[in-house]
Amino acid sequence: MDNFGILTLLPPLVIIVFALVTKRTFEALLLGAVIGFFMTDTWNVIGATLDGFMSTCAENIWMILVFGLLGGFTFLLQRSKGALGFGKFIRKFAKSEKSTLILGWILGIIVFMDDYLNILTISASLRETCDKYKSPREMLAYVIDSTGAPVCVLIPLSTWAVFYAGVVGEEAGMVSYGSGMDIYIQSLPFILYGWVAVIVVPLVIFRIIPMFGPMKKAYERVATTGRVYSEQSDKYNKGITEFDKLMESEKMDDDGKKGNIWFFLVPLAVVIFLCIYTGDLLIGLAFGIIVMLIMYLPTKALSFSEFCEGFASGFASMVPMMFITMGALTVQVSMDGIGLPDFVIDAVLPFMNASLFPAITFLVVAGLSFITGSNWGIPALTIPILIPLALAGGANPLVVFGAIVSGGTFGSHACFYSDATVLTSQCCGIENMEHALTQIPFAAVAAGLTTIGFLICGFAF
Repeated sequence: MDNFGILTLLPPLVIIVFALVTKRTFEALLLGAVIGFFMTDTWNVIGATLDGFMSTCAENIWMILVFGLLGGFTFLLQRSKGALGFGKFIRKFAKSEKSTLILGWILGIIVFMDDYLNILTISASLRETCDKYKSPREMLAYVIDSTGAPVCVLIPLSTWAVFYAGVVGEEAGMVSYGSGMDIYIQSLPFILYGWVAVIVVPLVIFRIIPMFGPMKKAYERVATTGRVYSEQSDKYNKGITEFDKLMESEKMDDDGKKGNIWFFLVPLAVVIFLCIYTGDLLIGLAFGIIVMLIMYLPTKALSFSEFCEGFASGFASMVPMMFITMGALTVQVSMDGIGLPDFVIDAVLPFMNASLFPAITFLVVAGLSFITGSNWGIPALTIPILIPLALAGGANPLVVFGAIVSGGTFGSHACFYSDATVLTSQCCGIENMEHALTQIPFAAVAAGLTTIGFLICGFAF
């Protein structure tokens, strides 16, 4: 691996600036990847970029299939009117926009097993109800994304906890703290970003933290035009997810006579059960769709042609997200090739001491995760470097480990092109950059409070 020095910062800077200016995520990622591969492969840049993209797709076929089946599953919930039936039921408890969003926050804490499952469940459950109460889709997306990874890292039974416990359990210097899961459980009080991000959500919902920035403009759009999503997001809402259009087209009344709640609850329960039982969301989704077929055809909720067309349309709706996610992973490969993580870590190490170590660790890991979109890869890379340094320098390794996990969680939550951000925007039917830009101010508030928390922990522990 060549040493490019400060030039390693060029690709991520280009990605961020290009995405902010053009509001185009995949194109920004592609440009960043090309620059990175040009730095390592010069005139073979096209071949290197294509090889990187193909290998990324091949190594992440599970993720591609999960995204596609998620789209088909969600679309069929809409087409069968199962989501409509559930929405009518939810409105018995959700009497306003704020109570609906708080219900989403509570559901996000309950569905803690996996962030993908969390996003799917809440978006399918509450999107129609939020539309009814004229809540901007951007706000729903923020609530969902803030109870995805931030909640998953706080529960030892989640996929995130299992991953991080496996990585930290390999560190020889941590043997005295027990197994990997023992270490993870002991570090839970120090996974500060997870706690802060989850707590900030109700503060935003009840306006204790006032609306500002792009989210305030989203609310102004709703007040002025009545649109719960922008014109740029129309392509994600072609009469298939907007509550009012569905009510009008099907001549539905408010008594809930149409829309069978069991068409929603049974398939979703199958997905959740099999995801927990097998540990594989892909298997859960596949069986959930089979159950849909068994339920919808005999009851004439959908004809066989409507079922197939609905599944295909839902799968196709996730293609933009697949491209963005694979683009982000390709960028990660190119940035690893130019040595971005090593450069950043080497640059900040001289300024570290035991008291400041946790806060600087959080900022470094959060920054790298935000830039690369690698919310598992960067922590896995930095744990073998930073944990031994913490032990050697007298810093509390449990606090430092909590800072690493917090940094990765921030990356998943705030990065413009992380899989969680892209999946949330797609499930909520809005442009990816609209979700990213409306969410980032509140994520930044949580990150600022987290940094202060780690400064206190660094001196106190």
